[in-house]
Amino acid sequence: MQNISEIDELIKLISKLPGLGPKSAKRIVLKLINNRDEIIRPMANTLAKVYKNITRCSSCGSIKSNTEGCTNCENTLEKFNKICVVEDIADQWSIENSNIYKGYFHILGGTIASAGQRKEDLLINSLVERVSKDKIDEVILATSATVEGQTTAYYIQDSLKHLKVKITKLAQGLPVGGEIESLDDGTLFSAFKNRSNLKSNS
Repeated sequence: MQNISEIDELIKLISKLPGLGPKSAKRIVLKLINNRDEIIRPMANTLAKVYKNITRCSSCGSIKSNTEGCTNCENTLEKFNKICVVEDIADQWSIENSNIYKGYFHILGGTIASAGQRKEDLLINSLVERVSKDKIDEVILATSATVEGQTTAYYIQDSLKHLKVKITKLAQGLPVGGEIESLDDGTLFSAFKNRSNLKSNS
């Protein structure tokens, strides 16, 4: 491949995406170059709009539009009494697509023990605020079955111990080391239906 700086830079950027390495990135770049008007131009325009208008909500961690606000935690059409706590937005999307759960989400943005991740970087303090302010009856801990996910769940449980709220976690049908976004709908349904109670001050 010719050493063209723009192409090399694009390959490096695409290689940073999950599940993609240099070889896959090169194939994608070639596809883009061969479809400049059909893919590159509209993609560039859309990416510019996403960069300008889409951010993460500082309260719940979900994706929101700068022009419309957060449809997750600012939902005025439906008032829920449950919050499902997940590690990242991919987990939220997986649960939403399964139609198993109806309620608010709270996206932490990682786990406590993740590389380079501190407790202060996660949205745990805002979770406590939401539970108190929105009169939440149940907090469902849907962190992954990894050591990091369980450590984070224990920390959240401790952070909520002074509030009168029911805390549950997904059933142990989750595979050890498993991540929420990789589970099928049947496993998710069973995990939600058979979730266990951790604490109740009601």
